[in-house]
Amino acid sequence: MPRPALSAAAAVVLLALLPLGTGGSATGAEDERTTFTVGMSQDVDSLNPFTGIVSSAYEMYQLNYDTLTDYGQADFAAEPSLAESWEVSDDGLTWTYTIRSGVLWSDGEPLTARDVAYTFNRVMKGKYEQTNFGSYVGQIASVEATDDQTVVMRVKAPSPTMLHLFVYILPEHIWRDIDAKDVTDFTNEPGPDGIVGSGPFVVKEHKKGQFIRLERNENYWGEKPAIQNLVFRIFTNEDSLAQALRRGEIDFADDLGSNVFESLEGAEGVTQFPATYSGFDEIAFNVGAALDDGTPIGDGHPALKDQRVRVAISHAIDTEALVERVLGGHGTPGTSVIPPLYQDLHYDPGASAYAFDPAEAARLLDEAGYTEGPDGIRTMPAGGEDAGRKLSFRLLGRASSQTSQQSVQFVAGWLEDIGIEVKPKIVSEDALTEIIGEGTFDMFEWGWVVEPDPDYQLSTFTCANRSYKDGGSVFANLSDSFFCDEEYDALYAQQKEQIDPAERAGTVKEMQRILYEQAPYVVTFYYDNLEAYRSDRFTGFTPQPEPDGSLLFQYGTHSYRSIRPVTAEDRADGKEGTKAADDDATSSGLLTTAAVVGGGLLAGGLVLVALRRRRPEHDVE
Repeated sequence: MPRPALSAAAAVVLLALLPLGTGGSATGAEDERTTFTVGMSQDVDSLNPFTGIVSSAYEMYQLNYDTLTDYGQADFAAEPSLAESWEVSDDGLTWTYTIRSGVLWSDGEPLTARDVAYTFNRVMKGKYEQTNFGSYVGQIASVEATDDQTVVMRVKAPSPTMLHLFVYILPEHIWRDIDAKDVTDFTNEPGPDGIVGSGPFVVKEHKKGQFIRLERNENYWGEKPAIQNLVFRIFTNEDSLAQALRRGEIDFADDLGSNVFESLEGAEGVTQFPATYSGFDEIAFNVGAALDDGTPIGDGHPALKDQRVRVAISHAIDTEALVERVLGGHGTPGTSVIPPLYQDLHYDPGASAYAFDPAEAARLLDEAGYTEGPDGIRTMPAGGEDAGRKLSFRLLGRASSQTSQQSVQFVAGWLEDIGIEVKPKIVSEDALTEIIGEGTFDMFEWGWVVEPDPDYQLSTFTCANRSYKDGGSVFANLSDSFFCDEEYDALYAQQKEQIDPAERAGTVKEMQRILYEQAPYVVTFYYDNLEAYRSDRFTGFTPQPEPDGSLLFQYGTHSYRSIRPVTAEDRADGKEGTKAADDDATSSGLLTTAAVVGGGLLAGGLVLVALRRRRPEHDVE
């Protein structure tokens, strides 16, 4: 049962008590305890890495925990993290990772290869644990710690994902007491000493709906960040978020709408920039909700099982208009599920793209037998089990996102123009999560942010990742459209074993072609991330990828480890902003962050996971 919300007055008082950013004094001298404060529009849904799905939660995970390898800041290349080195056998079936020596957990306990083996074996053996991390371990046959510094993993076949195992390494001495039954309800909220981890920061305090506070991990194995305190303040109104940035109450504003973002132009001490990003939004269809064993669930409209209907709807949605009228031009029309940021993997349908063409949409529906009735609403074709049933679809949008709500209204109008009745309904993300997992929907608006390695995103359309039943309860898995196709699944298995990048890219594009033609989604747009920060107070941000990618909410903690207060010397030299600015680049050209994505709070034990940086909640999608 959710707790009642604080009164607005109480929330203001509590937020006022939070530490503010303290970039530097007038003389440029660093304060004794430097605090960097990020304003964002989304709280974490869970601090348990096996449960959380939203981007803010994943930001906390990677700040608090390490992974074996990291995605590089410049170009996403694999870099050492907890594993300082690795080697693979000639046949590609045995991977040996050398774990850094002398690493301590934040509580002072030694971190060894045994913690790594424990974490991976737990994921491999656990059903619930695989929801978030199963795609990373699918090819792994065994994991063994042969000594305190060595982990040996044997794979079923050569796998390109072994350098990108984005699994957060957990302390065995904490998690071994949380069994398979307890883990579904385990919140992992910080105790007196914070959440025990090995990352550069430790989560020390979480006030639901208000803030998350972290402190620098003094046991961190790497170079200590310049920031001692890191605070994430939660705002329910983006105007308030922007005003807090103007007033210097926060140092970084994430997730701004286009109008608010543009209103910050010329604000003293503030730098803004729309980062190139890897997120997309979509209109998703219920193509036939079922459990992973094929057992039907839910009550989706049968017409949406028909590819012809989904393709017709694709022609009826004006994605260019959505970019201009919803995003204010800060994005590009969408097509396939791997964004163009990853140009070697992105599928471009070219001349076969579903152009906005209401007449063609109507023709396709007429041809398929979905004729209009006296009231102008089309009905199911004659002769079928559902003959005469109206094409009346429920379309769900997200309460926390103005972008989602606007998209829903536009789509409803366009579908009405081709004889499809749409009943929009705006719900919270936790409610939407439940609805999707149970299959009790027709269409919804949401989105994903895509990892540099395509495996995770591609896995969300596999048959095995539909909802599943465990102990009499239904749990949502990665799939939200319930798309299931044997050819697609075979290609998914194939790309997991393709070591040659060009070969794998070809398979990945073919998979996207199948999705595009089958249309379980209409990818509406790829959005820019509209962020702003106090460049008069902090500098040293490192975009990922270079030169104009995300500054925060990255794949890794690069900026958090490089940010430092602006000094008097920086001001005198005009070197304020990103790391590139420190090297005499123009600071305004590189200053952005990745979007906070995510859905909101999960309800009960039903979990719908997207990927790392999973579901977007951002207003500027």
